[in-house]
Amino acid sequence: MRKIVFHLNCLEQGGAERVVTNLANWFAKEGYQVIIATEWYGDHEFQIDPAVRRVHVGLREGDDKKHRLVQFMLRVKYLRAILREEKPDILIPFARKALYRGLMAAYFMKLPVLISIRTDPAGHYEEKSDKIQIPLLFPRADGCVFQTEGARDFFAPRLQKNSRIILNPINEKYIGVPKPEKRSKTVVQSGRLVDFKNQPMLIRAFVNVHEKHPDYELKIYGGDSFDGTREILEGLIREFDAGSYIHLMGASDSLEKELTDAAVFAFTSDWEGLPNALLEAMALGLPVVATDCPCGGPRTIMTNEVDGLLIPIKDQEALEKGINRLIEDRDLAERLGNEARRIAERAGSRAVFEQWRDYIEELCGSARS
Repeated sequence: MRKIVFHLNCLEQGGAERVVTNLANWFAKEGYQVIIATEWYGDHEFQIDPAVRRVHVGLREGDDKKHRLVQFMLRVKYLRAILREEKPDILIPFARKALYRGLMAAYFMKLPVLISIRTDPAGHYEEKSDKIQIPLLFPRADGCVFQTEGARDFFAPRLQKNSRIILNPINEKYIGVPKPEKRSKTVVQSGRLVDFKNQPMLIRAFVNVHEKHPDYELKIYGGDSFDGTREILEGLIREFDAGSYIHLMGASDSLEKELTDAAVFAFTSDWEGLPNALLEAMALGLPVVATDCPCGGPRTIMTNEVDGLLIPIKDQEALEKGINRLIEDRDLAERLGNEARRIAERAGSRAVFEQWRDYIEELCGSARS
């Protein structure tokens, strides 16, 4: 059976890390040899199957005192050493810096490299170093997995041609959860407290929603990213004296239970790759109002007025109207929620695993021929 090496920074809880963990566990369960090569260990990481091996390819003792360029080259060297030792059939680096390290480490090796873009490229692949590394390294990639057409179309035609669009896998615990007998008077959101998710707009909008629907409350689930967003949200709650009806719930490992009976799920990001939180909310059958943010994640998985409501980014008035509409028109809300559940047919973890498996087999077969 084939040997696969995934490469990324760590397995700290985040979108790319969740996808790698899910895929690694599936491949291991299906009999593949799987290695995850990471730069460091986080405090709150996803759990990998015991059959998946974890190896360290990050800086070693004393390396932190060296120049940044030297550090980068050492990271490439350590990854290359693992590849030479393990002799995998394919290398799959995830996320920006890991892509560059992976492509450099595999240079002059007869090893297929399948890269994966996990965020909106606009603004994240446009630094001076990107403009040097992308034309030098990306042509070396044998394939690329994108999450959306918008992300794919940012790059050169050659990379687009050798690519696939594959959705993030939904954790199975969100699929098939029974529909609640009655919905609570709660609007919810889940996701890290971080600036680009624009949770301040959600709080301001909900203050106005609450004036019209004083029996409703807002619960925001998510851990602190330590970028100052939590403090901004706490300040807004104090400013509006909204502590009795707006709650920061913190991170939760049981969102499939916490969110199930919510009346509305509000997604407010200014940009995203392909948001796992939105996929999970849809799988639970929640009525959703979501910003149509670049690089097209919500638009990729939702159709406006069919399985959710799409609104412009940074439009507080549209957000208020969308939440109020779903609160007041429960027939519409339930119809959208019921249709949203069908996302599991496209993004169930087995369906996504099979798409990755088929693509990997295709690339490995091409490399052999």
